Amino acid sequence: MDTIIQIFPYAIAYTIPLLIVALGGLFSERSGVVNIGLEGLMVVGGFASALTISKLQETNPGEAWVIWVGLLVAVIAGALFSLLHAFASINLNADQVISGIAINMIAGALTIFLARNLTGSGNIRVNGLDRGDVSFLSDIPIIGDLFFKNAYATTWLVLLILIVSTFVIYKTRFGLRLRACGEYPQAADAAGINVYRIRYLGVIISGAFSGLGGAIILVTYSGEFTGSVAGLGFLAIAALIFGQWKPLGILAATLFFGVATTVANVSQVIPSLAQIPPLALKLFPYVVTLIALVIFSKSSQAPKSVGVAYEKGKR
Repeated sequence: MDTIIQIFPYAIAYTIPLLIVALGGLFSERSGVVNIGLEGLMVVGGFASALTISKLQETNPGEAWVIWVGLLVAVIAGALFSLLHAFASINLNADQVISGIAINMIAGALTIFLARNLTGSGNIRVNGLDRGDVSFLSDIPIIGDLFFKNAYATTWLVLLILIVSTFVIYKTRFGLRLRACGEYPQAADAAGINVYRIRYLGVIISGAFSGLGGAIILVTYSGEFTGSVAGLGFLAIAALIFGQWKPLGILAATLFFGVATTVANVSQVIPSLAQIPPLALKLFPYVVTLIALVIFSKSSQAPKSVGVAYEKGKR
C-alpha cells in the first residue's frame, strides 16, 4: 500500500495532460472533424507558455501568477494555431488526416526555429508549479493520501473542465448541436444549425485544450520545452478511441495509461516488478490498447460523420 501511495501522485500528474488533450480531441471529433494534429498543438502550447513564463520570471521571480498567465497564453496559442486545421478541413474540404499531420510537422519545426532564434538554443527552462496538499481532504484515510496529497493545482483545474465538458456535451443546446454535426450534419443543417460554425468551435476547443495540455506538462513534471511531447498527442488520440468518445471513458483510458507508464518508469525500485524487463512494462499499455481496439473495433461508437467533409446542400 505504501508503494501505491508513493507512485499514485506521479501517475495522476502524467494522466492530467493526457486527459485534457483527449477531451479536446473529443470536442473536435464529436463535431465531425478528425484532429490528428493534437501533438503539434501541444507543442505550440508548450512553446508559447515556456516563452511567456521564462520572460515573466526574469522580471517577476517567485510570482505564482506568472505560471497561470503562461497557461492562459498556451490556451490562446493552441486555439489560434488550430484555425489552420479548421480552415483546411472545413472550408477547403482537405483530407483531415493529412491536414493534422501537416499541423504536427509545422508545429515542431516552427517552434524549434523560434526557440533557437529567441533563446540561442532549442530548449527553454522554467520554474514550474509546486505540489501541495488539499486542506482537510488530505487527512482522509487512504483516499486523502492517494488524491489530495502532493497534488498540482492543474489537476483540479482539468478535473473541473472534465465535469463542465460532460455537462456541456450532454446537457446543453451547444452539446446537442455538436453531436448532431458529427452524426448527421445534413439533418443538422436542415434544422437550421450552422454546421461550419459548430465544427470550427469544436476544432478551436480542441486546440485550446491541447495547448493547455502541452503547458501543463511544462509546469508540472517537465520544466523544460524541448520541441517535443514524446508522442503524448497520439496517445491522447488512442485514449479517445479507447474511451469510446465519452468523457468518463476517456478518463478511465487516460488513467490506465498514466498508471501503467508510471509503474514502468519506477519498476526498477519496486522489488515485485524489478524482475520484469522494463521494456515489457513500457510496451504494456500500448499493446493492451492495440488488442482492445482490435477486439472492440466492430462495436466502436465513433460519430458517424467524423472525418467526412461537409458540403452544404449535399444530401
